[in-house]
Amino acid sequence: MADLTTDFVGIKSPNPFWLASAPPTDKEYNVRRAFEAGWGGVVWKTLGEAGPPIVNVNGPRYGAIWGADRRLLGLNNIELITDRPLEVNLSEIKAVKRDYPDRAMVVSLMVPCVEEAWKAILPLVEETGADGVELNFGCPHGMSERGMGSAVGQVPEYIEMVTRWVKQNTRMPCIVKLTPNITDIRKPAMAAHAGGADAVSLINTINSITSVDLDLFAPEPTIDGKGAHGGYCGPAVKPIALNMVAEIARTPEMADLPISGIGGVTTWKDAAEFMALGAGNVQVCTAAMTYGFKIVQEMISGLSQYMDEKGMTSTSELVRKAVPNVSDWQHLNLNYVTKARIDQDLCISCGRCFAACEDTSHQAIAMSEDRVFTVKDDECVACNLCVNVCPVEDCITMERLEVGAIDERTGRPVAAEHGDWTSHPNNPAAAQAAE
Repeated sequence: MADLTTDFVGIKSPNPFWLASAPPTDKEYNVRRAFEAGWGGVVWKTLGEAGPPIVNVNGPRYGAIWGADRRLLGLNNIELITDRPLEVNLSEIKAVKRDYPDRAMVVSLMVPCVEEAWKAILPLVEETGADGVELNFGCPHGMSERGMGSAVGQVPEYIEMVTRWVKQNTRMPCIVKLTPNITDIRKPAMAAHAGGADAVSLINTINSITSVDLDLFAPEPTIDGKGAHGGYCGPAVKPIALNMVAEIARTPEMADLPISGIGGVTTWKDAAEFMALGAGNVQVCTAAMTYGFKIVQEMISGLSQYMDEKGMTSTSELVRKAVPNVSDWQHLNLNYVTKARIDQDLCISCGRCFAACEDTSHQAIAMSEDRVFTVKDDECVACNLCVNVCPVEDCITMERLEVGAIDERTGRPVAAEHGDWTSHPNNPAAAQAAE
């Protein structure tokens, strides 16, 4: 059996599945239930400084995007950091950590960009026995308007400054949570690294408006006739999160920076993809809010089985496995040629591939009078659109052709030699030299 035990910046947990800082980790009752269900760790919902209480809206806090079967694809929230008293949260954190010493307990923090505020709260968290802190530099709504959250995360100089304050004032590992609401994720990550962060976590939610009520003419969720931008999460953000994790992991200056992957993790496969791209563990929120805490059991069994099949005995063997294969476009092999192939036994003759290719692509699929669909190799550019629109899994696949292969119908080559990138006309340097 694969060993799913993880050691993330010195924080040990029985598996790499942590609950992210969010409503599921807002109180002792929830976290105890999560640990009983099997979660390896939690990041306690963001705490703020003692003082005026945080007041959340009492109307709807979530907007949503659904698929055709009403499966939840994305969730937009306008909830703020914890609205429970600081001393209550600290007391509960201490009690839970005492009773579950083998689980990771990380506390998310967000206080004003003043060193004294950080110096004041860190000892209080340290006294609970928590394993580490996560600096919330990502929240894009409510708190950002107060000069916190993503308002800090969008300024690398602030990230480095606050990270240094934290490292100077606590023994606990420091994880910096990054906002995706920025042009180049590497800049804030490098700032966190320069400030001494032990790790980064990403992505936090994406600034969004998910829908508009066309009767009230207000964004949803709507509070007394008005709405506000919120934070978008769930399966829909996974591709964005994967790219940002990979960008950090493949940057040489940050090759040693541990990453906690966040963004749409719903299955063991999602988790494995994040880990292969550089994440040492993953954090989950929307999936737990959609299906309940016990979804972690499927994640654990699925990842364990996958690793057994691959002959991996430790999660460390999976982490960064795909990073060497993440490249830039100009390094792709232009002589690698594939063509679409339609399995006639699986085809249901719906015609989606034909319509998509004929109307919007390269007119590479022929339709006979009796609705048999075949691929015209000399026209197919292997764009993969037909594979993606086909409703039958594995009905259309891409077959690799060797350079020099000839189309039997036309006698023309369908896999010609293109030469290397250095002399290719698409290479800006080559084009400039030609001029």
